[in-house]
Amino acid sequence: MARIEMNNIVKRYGDGFPAVNDVSLDIRDGELMILVGPSGCGKSTLLRMIVGLEDITSGDMLIDGKRVNDLAPRDRNLSMVFQNYALYPHLTVFENIAFPLRLQRGKFSEEEVRERVNRASDMLELKDHLDRKPANLSGGQRQRVAMGRAIVRQADAFLFDEPLSNLDAKLRGQMRTEISRMQRRLGTTTVYVTHDQTEAMTLGDRVAVLKRGIMQQVGSPRELYDQPVNIFVAGFIGSPPMNFLPGRVDGTTLHLPIGDVTLPETHRKAVEGKDLVIAGIRPEHFEDASVLDAGRRERGAEVEVDVDVTEWLGNELYAYVPFEADPAVAQQLEELDRDLDGEGMRTQLVVALDAMSRVRDGDRATLWFDPRRIQLFEPGSGENLTRDDAEAARIGEDNEKLRQASLERSRQT
Repeated sequence: MARIEMNNIVKRYGDGFPAVNDVSLDIRDGELMILVGPSGCGKSTLLRMIVGLEDITSGDMLIDGKRVNDLAPRDRNLSMVFQNYALYPHLTVFENIAFPLRLQRGKFSEEEVRERVNRASDMLELKDHLDRKPANLSGGQRQRVAMGRAIVRQADAFLFDEPLSNLDAKLRGQMRTEISRMQRRLGTTTVYVTHDQTEAMTLGDRVAVLKRGIMQQVGSPRELYDQPVNIFVAGFIGSPPMNFLPGRVDGTTLHLPIGDVTLPETHRKAVEGKDLVIAGIRPEHFEDASVLDAGRRERGAEVEVDVDVTEWLGNELYAYVPFEADPAVAQQLEELDRDLDGEGMRTQLVVALDAMSRVRDGDRATLWFDPRRIQLFEPGSGENLTRDDAEAARIGEDNEKLRQASLERSRQT
């Protein structure tokens, strides 16, 4: 296992464009770190610099305290799993997995090669496929072969470059579980690149969010979800994404396009002296007021909205409520949508309601939510005005304790 440190890493191409711009990141021993962000944010470039496939323009890359900027990939003892699997079509599954061992001529006896391959194939449930060729395997099986090839090397760290993007939705879910199980069992430091925030939230011990080559925030999935540092992180993490509505501050009242809300005590200091803010409310924080008991309704805020379209999914119901954005922030909301790889379509509120809700297309509905769960952002900088640094630190500490306990269990088995 290994600790990977990046200090002020910069990658500039010939035209001077900084694909990675002053990134510093400390990946702990045995940690599963996710690099996530929209297309072109620099996450794959950063991964390739770790393994040595991209030169570093400036900054220091350290593995276990040793500077590796000038080391060739073969001398870093890292194992990479690519998006396209990179399997040899003429070799069997056994020989594909054994390939990195055979490259080190004379280092491993045939018995050692067979032992390592069998151990990896047992872990990944490939025992019955060792004599088959890649062409006769499913996409998920090919991905497991690529993972097996990484395992047999007993590398100091695993690097995954969007390994599940070629699989269908069902297989992606299964392979996420497989990768998580493998990483926990081996306790190997792992860096995993994805643009899929669902993978980031379900797999990572910590997640590093990048935007245009710049690190935005590093933290546990829960910390990024509950305490994002800015509007970009808040919008990128969560599915469906957070709703952003312009809000006019009038004393203790927040005027939103969907109605007026009384600001809770915890939020009033954050908006002192401000006239305009952007309010962020997650879809799942809304509820259909008609299915709540009276006691709970009294403890929150209610707004009446005109529902445009609904989608019933069995376990929940999505309702879409169009609204007009305040001209003062309309351009920023459009830019944010583009940054998040959106389609630049109409501004609308998305709410995730209980499946028992009877709200349907064209209805006028009463929605309930807890104003304390609103997050308020500065329109210019995008800074989260309501972030609780102490709570964020507590979440991070709890996450690290859980990670250490899990790592300790894996080392004992």
